[in-house]
Amino acid sequence: MGKGLSLWFACSSILILTAASIAISYSFWLALLLGFLCVINIGWGFILKARIRRKQESLSSD
Repeated sequence: MGKGLSLWFACSSILILTAASIAISYSFWLALLLGFLCVINIGWGFILKARIRRKQESLSSD
């Protein structure tokens, strides 16, 4: 995974978690939703990283 894409996932996760921490004082459900969204965002980053790594390994072995 490139540096730009890694930076995107890191910054977007930080922003979502910041919004969730602010939302705690307003609405529990909104904070829960944003926390879940952050977990999905982080998981998507790991999935994308694994797919890119597999694709590079298959190209280099050919």
